[in-house]
Amino acid sequence: MFNIPNLFTAGNMLCGIMAIFFSFSGRIEWAAFFIFGGAILDFFDGFLARILKQQGEMGKQLDSLADMITFGLAPGIMMMVVLAYATTSSSLWDGILPDKGIVLMADTLVHPVHEDVTAAFYNWKSDLLDFEKVNWIPFAALLIPFFSMFRLAKFNIDTRQSESFIGLPTPANTIFFTAFPLLIMQFGNVPGWQHDLIIQCIQPMVLIPIIVVMSLLLVVELPLFALKFKSFAWRGNEIRYIFLISCGILIPLLLIWSVPIIVLLYLLLSFIQNTIRKKQTHEIQS
Repeated sequence: MFNIPNLFTAGNMLCGIMAIFFSFSGRIEWAAFFIFGGAILDFFDGFLARILKQQGEMGKQLDSLADMITFGLAPGIMMMVVLAYATTSSSLWDGILPDKGIVLMADTLVHPVHEDVTAAFYNWKSDLLDFEKVNWIPFAALLIPFFSMFRLAKFNIDTRQSESFIGLPTPANTIFFTAFPLLIMQFGNVPGWQHDLIIQCIQPMVLIPIIVVMSLLLVVELPLFALKFKSFAWRGNEIRYIFLISCGILIPLLLIWSVPIIVLLYLLLSFIQNTIRKKQTHEIQS
């Protein structure tokens, strides 16, 4: 039960819980960091299970439960707080003057404690039970855990996903959303053109459609390649090597901006691979 892979899985779960805690504390950048930590542990629990030959049904179930917390509930709560900031009159944008060259650090931004975060979802502190005054917009982020639950359950019973994926994996979806709190934290430390771009990205009219589309991608019948190498030869692994090389180029060049771009690149390369395979299959049949 308490073998090394399962302990890594438990660590993944704890990272998800910490991400939720920091989200409700207003420290959304720390929520993103803990989600990244959970993703690393999630990778190594499967890797160690294969190396140590400790794969089993219990490990599979534990992994699914941990993933639901770290890659389902945690990003949903994190994006709820991001949307709450973006839609409340006391949002983190108040008092920020990028044209004055103010360098904003995490401690100087608005990091509300429990009372203030709760108030961020309502338009009136004294009427917390008045549903007419509830700010419902942030709750759109709950689509993330909603569809993540179905994605994880489908993965557990779908025998087609042993070497590749059908639908966007929950870790990839979650990593995509970690870019938003990290960009907010960098708001005062980036060139002027990025200020406007960050503000546009955080607008509810932009975020909500992104949340809807990314959540639906979790459950659609879209074949996606997995970073599972049967060998390290180029032949048969072309798309994987292209992806990894692209990541190595994008990360140092674009830093935080590379996070969503890499996920979108993953989707694009998978689409290209699927198109090529369909064409090859059609040529063989004809």
